[in-house]
Amino acid sequence: MTTRIFSGIQPSGDLHIGNYLGAVRHWVALQQPGAECFYCIVDLHAITVPQEPARLRARTREVLAILLAAGIDPSRSTLFAQSQVPRHTELAWLLNCITPYGWLGRMTQFKGKSAAQREQVTAGLFAYPVLMAADILLYRADQVPVGEDQQQHLELARDIAARFNRLHGETFTLPEPRVTPAGARIRGLDDPAKKMSKSAAGSGHAINLLDPPEVIRRKFQRATTDSLADARFDERRPGVFNLLAIYEAFTGESREAIEARFAGKGYGELKRAVADVTVEALRPLRERHATYAQDPAQLDAIARLGAEKALPIAEATVSAVKERMDVGLAAVNTDERVRRNRAV
Repeated sequence: MTTRIFSGIQPSGDLHIGNYLGAVRHWVALQQPGAECFYCIVDLHAITVPQEPARLRARTREVLAILLAAGIDPSRSTLFAQSQVPRHTELAWLLNCITPYGWLGRMTQFKGKSAAQREQVTAGLFAYPVLMAADILLYRADQVPVGEDQQQHLELARDIAARFNRLHGETFTLPEPRVTPAGARIRGLDDPAKKMSKSAAGSGHAINLLDPPEVIRRKFQRATTDSLADARFDERRPGVFNLLAIYEAFTGESREAIEARFAGKGYGELKRAVADVTVEALRPLRERHATYAQDPAQLDAIARLGAEKALPIAEATVSAVKERMDVGLAAVNTDERVRRNRAV
């Protein structure tokens, strides 16, 4: 039996080790027989906050190159940009029309972002979770890899799917969460009380996947720790805990072995060791990314083929939804319409 998996990633900001350890490397591991993986660069989500258009397009290609360099295989997964499949936005509108306003008002991420943006809050930002639900439901996904900060959005997608099924008949699969294992909550180096973020200000906050080795080492040397001397996995000491968690995620060593390794050693040695394993773990990705980045036409072709593969499934879902909602008349034959327009 095939399990269909969907996940997406925004092209806003630089991808960092939190994105890699919490999501991307698990996407790579999911590419197994019996799994049908859809991985989407969600550029339409990115524009819920102001973006520079040319920069957004460049970042979309950059993320595509990083995903390929990390091991996403287009022959085993469907990889594309969200805006290449217009049915994402069409389904989002249809679902907006059955989603209660109050459900969206309770979304914690909207509350946080709207408080920060104040006058720049848009309707798109408010309805962002419905577009996320549409992304998932469009492909009738069985499972969605999620970290704890995204579980509320997946619950909303399930609620919307269940509501639609009640109102209009069984249509959508209710997707199940596939909670990502350790590594999903890497913290900021400058402020370990906060999750590492693409949008956080400050050059010392995150280790970006494309940072050169000397930059990675410098950032780790400046990482926040504490005034104690021993390196232990103690969540009450978030700075040291974060460094140890990064070491654990990249090496796969047990916590007992890691604590024994750094027993009696200072934080300077811990930071150097974490930097060393991070540099080496990211080296193959950076090298492969450089190769992909040299050929934007190849990246565009890969994304286009992925979108062409995704489109028939998306078309079928939207057609079923519109039929159940009694929306629309006869479908337009696009090829015939174009031919007639040219004739005129």
